[in-house]
Amino acid sequence: MLRTKKKQTKQVTDLLLQSQIGEEESFRVLMRRMARENKTAVVSFVLIVVMILAAVLAPLLTPYGEKDMDLLHRLAAPSAEHPLGTDEGGRDVLTRLLYGARVSLLIGVAPALLSLILGAVLGVAAGYKGGLTDAVIMRVADVTLAFPSMLLAMVIMYALGGGILNVFLTLTLVNWANVARVVRAQTLKLKNSEFVEAARIIGVSRDRIMRRHILPNCLPTLLVLFTLNIPASILTESSLSFLGLGIQPPNASWGLMINTGRQYLYNAPWLCFAPGAAIMLIVLAFNFLGNGLLDVLDPRMKKQ
Repeated sequence: MLRTKKKQTKQVTDLLLQSQIGEEESFRVLMRRMARENKTAVVSFVLIVVMILAAVLAPLLTPYGEKDMDLLHRLAAPSAEHPLGTDEGGRDVLTRLLYGARVSLLIGVAPALLSLILGAVLGVAAGYKGGLTDAVIMRVADVTLAFPSMLLAMVIMYALGGGILNVFLTLTLVNWANVARVVRAQTLKLKNSEFVEAARIIGVSRDRIMRRHILPNCLPTLLVLFTLNIPASILTESSLSFLGLGIQPPNASWGLMINTGRQYLYNAPWLCFAPGAAIMLIVLAFNFLGNGLLDVLDPRMKKQ
């Protein structure tokens, strides 16, 4: 009797391991296929890496400081000394653009990651536990999604005030509900899968099943959501900074640069064009990368 039980336990454990190994191998194959078939996603990934490296290495790429002013050369046109010209304070626009990339990319990545973690945890809990837990979490998510994201972000920023930490908190509160709904739907599909049933048979606790078996199988979906939430966060931050609710001077962010440069749009259009082009490129790059991941991770969407 004991040998039979041990044999059954071993078979169930092998089933769990095979399922997880299969998921990992399948994911690697899909990533290789995306690299072969979707060149736009590959180019977008390279562009994102280049922008990140440029932001990190900003002090090495420009001889000027972020806040260095030269009032004698304010609003100077692009030249060999200042490739993108100078702003109203005589500061080098290229330098401000590189340092602003640090803020804009950080605000894009950090809130997207925080909202991803919060939404994933709540979505898995709602989908697997059901009942009152599901009802409470989903009703809060419904209330959050009932408001336009930009309007909700503006209200929260008005209440909290400007600053990078408040922007982090605002974007996290705005974006978590979408992640929670998608992960909940994925969890409802996975909770009756064979490997989850096998885990229940051998006595694995409910929390361990959610943490070790449900959540890892949601990672491909979470990866797509992450790449699509980053440009949304960048655009929201840029809009908030443009309205004076986000990053505050003298710090540099792309949205703030557009806001301060719009009054010189006719005399010095490069003040708006440079950060505007940067926002356009990074948002398109993340969107193309996210669509490429979506194509290989969701065959049904690819057929559509």
